[in-house]
Amino acid sequence: MATRPERLRKVLIANRGEIAARIIRACGELGIPTVAVYSEVDRAALHVRYADEAYPIGPAPARESYLRIDRLIDVARRSGADAIHPGYGFLSERAEFSAACHDAGITFVGPSPEVIHALGDKLTARRTMIEHGVPVVPGSAGAIDSLDEAIAVAQRIGYPLMIKATAGGGGKGMRVVEREEDLEPSLRMASNEAQAAFGDGTVYIEKHLDQVRHVEVQLLADAHGNVVHLGERECSIQRRHQKLIEESPSPAVDEVLRARLGDAAIKAARAVGYESAGTVEFLLDRVGNFYFLEVNTRIQVEHPVTELVTGIDIVIEQLRIASGRRLRYRQQDLTMNGWAIECRVSAEDPYDSFMPSTGRITTISEPSGPGVRVDSGIGEGHEVTLYYDPLLAKLIVWGETRGQAILRMRRALSEYRILGIRTTIPFHYRVMELASFIAGRIDTRFLDRGVLSAGEATSETARIAAIAAAVVTHRRRQAARVPVRDSADDAAAAAWRLSTRPRPVAP
Repeated sequence: MATRPERLRKVLIANRGEIAARIIRACGELGIPTVAVYSEVDRAALHVRYADEAYPIGPAPARESYLRIDRLIDVARRSGADAIHPGYGFLSERAEFSAACHDAGITFVGPSPEVIHALGDKLTARRTMIEHGVPVVPGSAGAIDSLDEAIAVAQRIGYPLMIKATAGGGGKGMRVVEREEDLEPSLRMASNEAQAAFGDGTVYIEKHLDQVRHVEVQLLADAHGNVVHLGERECSIQRRHQKLIEESPSPAVDEVLRARLGDAAIKAARAVGYESAGTVEFLLDRVGNFYFLEVNTRIQVEHPVTELVTGIDIVIEQLRIASGRRLRYRQQDLTMNGWAIECRVSAEDPYDSFMPSTGRITTISEPSGPGVRVDSGIGEGHEVTLYYDPLLAKLIVWGETRGQAILRMRRALSEYRILGIRTTIPFHYRVMELASFIAGRIDTRFLDRGVLSAGEATSETARIAAIAAAVVTHRRRQAARVPVRDSADDAAAAAWRLSTRPRPVAP
């Protein structure tokens, strides 16, 4: 194992796109030089220009560049980098990458290989949580080795059920099964997909819970046994198990439930000796019961919403923890202020079943103003290809209340222009108009119910819903004795703006 330095001297970012640029900025604020790596198609990418040094690592396909552990370690040695930050995706949750860094005497900005391995296998993580009293979804005790075993589990827990790969994430190797006749083909397809994506076709079965929310808790844990949580994020707006819109806090979580979720997340971290930033994901039902899903042993795409409501730079805390520093916060010192929402802007066509959109970006005009943040990995002239994830940027806004955050997001989306390709900006604007979203009536099947094509009113209904949301927020804050700075006139004006703001057009 590598000895932790008192201070990181130079950090290599083993990633690309917006998260690489985000990490480079954090390092810059700490005065740490940075090293970028790039594939042949990323030679002119934003993160390459931002870093102090940049090195090529291979052809465009990720398996020949960003997934090559040997090349990343070689660049770290040649550049003199004493630490590697993996970002998210690619090798970020691969125990063998963490181990290779340690073996090379390089600090891995993340958990140890043992912890990543223990939590990366969902069955192992599930057993660990059960042993430590963290509630889990009913399901199989272990891996499913045969159709007969799958049928037996299905008969015990009932339909619908979920087949899940034990490795990886991002919705790969997952199938919802509603009927017994679909069990065998779904089992086969999930296993084949997991084998292709992760090199491991092992699957298990869980009860598929309906009308539940996807809520996750952000953690920070240092090497000295200190663990704190930074509140929860609502991640229920999903398509094919991929998150699209996130917010913090969750409209379904009050202070009592937040404390319960936070305690369970900290218990999960302590169960494995977790260290670094991490996220514990839960399913939350309508009556406040929650169930462990998994632990993400990396920085999350949606971390900015937590940063905006807590004022804590999570990437900087990751870097401090990696250098052996103690956490600067106690749980009682941490508070959540206001509301933040994030929309993932991807190179996909929402008018054509979210098909990938490729080409050269000709024009970018980013929104700005109070409470608006854009984390981006693109610039004008950037070539969007099919080689990597379609995520281009993240638009994040903050408001004093959820209603204000929604209005601010609508305004920011209406200002955002990316020309030359199709993007998901119009989709996000449409969701911000929906009365059901404004009222917080969401769950993981929200988009599956066809809300975007159901003709939900977006003028008078949205105006009424916005006023109702403002009233509910006002009453909740009064009950919690939290000062409310919005006046009744402000709420009415906000509702008027919500109903009259022009919609963005498709590029």
